[in-house]
Amino acid sequence: MTPDDLPLLSVPSAPALLPDGSAAVVAVTHPDLATDEYVGQLWHVPLTGEPAPRRLTRGHRDTSPDVSPDGRWVAFCRAEPQGKPQLYVVESSGGEPVRLTDAPLGVSAPRFSPDGRRIAYLARVPEEGRYVAGGDAAAEPPRHITSFRYRGDGVGFERDKRQHVFVVDVPSGDDVPTEVPASTALTCGDAEVRGARWLPSGDALVAVAARHAAREEDLRRDAVLVPAGSSAVDVLDLVPVTDADAGSTLSVEAVLPSADGETVWLLAQDMGASGHDFVAAQLGLFRVALPAPGARPEAPVRLTDADTVDLDAGVLVESPAGPLVGVQHRGAVHLARVTSDGGLVTLVGGRHVVTAAAVTAGPEPVAVVTAASPTSAGDVLTVALDGDDAGPTARTDLSAALRAAGVREPRELDATAPDGYPVHGWVVTPDPERFGPGPHPTILMIHGGPYAQYTHAVFDEVQVLAAAGWAVVLGNPRGSSGYGRAHGRAIHRAFGTVDTDDVLALLDAATALPEVDGGRVGVMGGSYGGYLTAWLTTRTDRFTAAVVERGFLDPVSFVGSSDIGWFFGLEYLGDSADDAGARAVAAQSPMAHVGAVRTPTLVIHSEQDWRCPVEQGQRWFVELRRRGVEAELLLFPGEGHELTRSGRPRHRQQRFEHVLAWWTRHLPVG
Repeated sequence: MTPDDLPLLSVPSAPALLPDGSAAVVAVTHPDLATDEYVGQLWHVPLTGEPAPRRLTRGHRDTSPDVSPDGRWVAFCRAEPQGKPQLYVVESSGGEPVRLTDAPLGVSAPRFSPDGRRIAYLARVPEEGRYVAGGDAAAEPPRHITSFRYRGDGVGFERDKRQHVFVVDVPSGDDVPTEVPASTALTCGDAEVRGARWLPSGDALVAVAARHAAREEDLRRDAVLVPAGSSAVDVLDLVPVTDADAGSTLSVEAVLPSADGETVWLLAQDMGASGHDFVAAQLGLFRVALPAPGARPEAPVRLTDADTVDLDAGVLVESPAGPLVGVQHRGAVHLARVTSDGGLVTLVGGRHVVTAAAVTAGPEPVAVVTAASPTSAGDVLTVALDGDDAGPTARTDLSAALRAAGVREPRELDATAPDGYPVHGWVVTPDPERFGPGPHPTILMIHGGPYAQYTHAVFDEVQVLAAAGWAVVLGNPRGSSGYGRAHGRAIHRAFGTVDTDDVLALLDAATALPEVDGGRVGVMGGSYGGYLTAWLTTRTDRFTAAVVERGFLDPVSFVGSSDIGWFFGLEYLGDSADDAGARAVAAQSPMAHVGAVRTPTLVIHSEQDWRCPVEQGQRWFVELRRRGVEAELLLFPGEGHELTRSGRPRHRQQRFEHVLAWWTRHLPVG
């Protein structure tokens, strides 16, 4: 894979199923270098037999499909070039889409009501005079900030454009509206709503909102009931399904009402008594009864183990056999059915990375899954609910062109840290027919988070480096997700300790292979990976060069400048408010030890990164240059923290070109 192959990364959305279970509708999107945007359309994917998928829409960017209960309509979001996504419906057999919204900042997450007569969706509501098309943003009134939480990376300022729930009527019969119909707001006020799902009765939705009194000082979020009436209800007045004001310590990520309407399934993390004990808090499955009118909410019951099972926030669906969830496990995300006693029955395992799922109706239901793998950026699969030995059946092959361009499969690595701890990762080597048997110059790559995991899925950054002749070593050191709570919490107040040991142990295990050159090694990483890359260069001169990207480099200045700075560094590294705390934070801070760096370093940062603010990268670059260390700074305008994953396609391509040029100069192939 080369930088020019970015458009081959075709990724399917969550599947929306026709009522008879015959087909799924998915949006397939990919980066487009010509328009410098992400483009995609809806596809009709048969789930039985061998008919080929067919394109259902031909818009610029069509996403987020949902199918009406009678199977007639598909609701989706359509964005024109440089435009905001709006809600459309199209008949499932095909035809001309009908536009239903004209929201100034766009819409997301459409959901049909159980009777199919309305569609609920989410939309941000701008304050009067702000975000006016063609307006002068610099002339807007000042923003009066009174809380820690007021902006987010990739979203911008939040308090002046809160996200709320709306509903709009679906066209009836053959009556297609000639004008955009009026929508009804269901929520309002100075708090946000997300993840709304209809109750089976259709008279309300369950959603997620931070509506408790201490919402500005902690990380808790509640499940709430949103009445589907004719007027908007202030979010702070919504009926809680979980109640942080009454002592709930949960941060709810996703909600799903049960088919009988009596309970709600929750994906949630326990934030502890402080409300922000988030470090390696395992995302678990909970069950809670819907509160009776006027009654206090019951305490949710956790079904998955809090120490060993960590779920993926994008996978939650009910089936006749029990709820289905995505289980993070050693670089995979498995689809599993949760039994009544909290046990797990794996339906899609191995090296699959499941991203979404749905279940067909009827006497023989099956799970319909979207999942990536070592040779696919994502495909639609079907699998039986009983977990039989047949395994999943692929219904699409969206990465055929990517494989034709060249995909190198990773080889798993098992290493041992100096304290005897097992470390898991991978090595990807260049094609021996092009580059010979090696040994190849090697790049150690470190992921962000830190509570995240590298997976088995096709990873464009690894593939581009391997295709250009470098071996790549990557893995999940202590601090990562997917290996249990103790593994993730091992670096609490201990950044740069056992995580350092683990990544170096992986590198040593890889360089023991004959095709990997241990004498020519570079290191790179982003976010927390940028932290650990910089940290390694303060501790060793082993690396020929480094790439520090969107790095968390000074925990002191991070507090207050980052959108998560008011809790992240304080929880992970400690508080520098007193002498003892300052010493502890300095002991974990790359910036406090920058004088020890001698490694040539390329610093990459985005100008609108509000997760790891640009000053972190700028200061690292300047401090290296002041000390005579070779350093370069690559700044991307208009981008945020997610440049490498969802930045402008041309910026992603240009970043690859600069990275390849840097490594060619400092770690030449051949």
